[in-house]
Amino acid sequence: MNNKKIIKWGIIGCGKIAHKFAEDLITIPNAKLQAVASRNLGKAEEFGHTYETSACYGSYEELSKDPNIEVVYIATPHVFHYQNTLMCIHQGKAVLCEKPFAMNIKQVEEMIAVAKQKKVFLMEALWTYFLPHYQYALDLITSKELGDVKNITADFGFDSTFNPESRLFNKDLGGGSLLDVGIYPLFAALSILGYPDDIKAEAFFGNTEVDETCTMELQYKNGTTARLFSAITQKTATEAIIELEKGTIVINSRFHEPSSVTVIKNDVSELKEFMVSTNGYSFEAIHVQEMLLQNRTESTLMTFRKSLHLIKLLDTVRERIGLYYDNH
Repeated sequence: MNNKKIIKWGIIGCGKIAHKFAEDLITIPNAKLQAVASRNLGKAEEFGHTYETSACYGSYEELSKDPNIEVVYIATPHVFHYQNTLMCIHQGKAVLCEKPFAMNIKQVEEMIAVAKQKKVFLMEALWTYFLPHYQYALDLITSKELGDVKNITADFGFDSTFNPESRLFNKDLGGGSLLDVGIYPLFAALSILGYPDDIKAEAFFGNTEVDETCTMELQYKNGTTARLFSAITQKTATEAIIELEKGTIVINSRFHEPSSVTVIKNDVSELKEFMVSTNGYSFEAIHVQEMLLQNRTESTLMTFRKSLHLIKLLDTVRERIGLYYDNH
């Protein structure tokens, strides 16, 4: 990478995940957080002061028009990803958009089509995929050292305080466990086994009509099964267990963030540790910068095809459990 080239970033949305991303971004030598935007100017200024940004905006539109910004990280609630992404792409800005990419496959297809038309880089921020421990597990599986995968079990559940107005429980903001955390077990199965041949799912719906828990089973023609679970009202182990012909790989809790991997072979367990000095968002940010410096408009790792498969999976599970959002 050309270390002399400074990539200037903008961040849309000033929530918890945006703070973690900004913390990591300032550790990258050739990255600069140029501007941040919130619908509340005071919130943007507070955020900007913390990370020493050059500009703070009280509207997302203003940031998208800032000529100094090359790439925008979108960290708004799910239901706004589609419109925020298109707005930035139309202004010629590269986009790293938080997961889920959008609310349905139709929106994702349009986002990709416009990015291609405008020749602008676009990627879904599925940060787990870029983490060293996760790449290690995938490489070990691909090597066939432990044979073929037989079964996968993965979960992600946490017990959150019920607040009908929060993004987790508010249906108008795309609330529910599936889109927020269920996407991680689904992505684990997708990245290891590919798209399933059959999908079964059921959910428990709370007072705000979002799925508070979701149980999923992906079945493959070769007999392999992925049993997945997500929850926003109960804490789970949040690990991924991959059973193979000659051993087991456990991506330890919490598997979606920087963690460790346990490899069990011939009844012997070996713990693989991965020293990560950041929150873990730095890896996807560095990848985006590498793509931009290579003048690419699509990630070589988190490809459009993967994002399309992932949103198709989410749409199908939503259909199975009867989860419907207004206008989505």
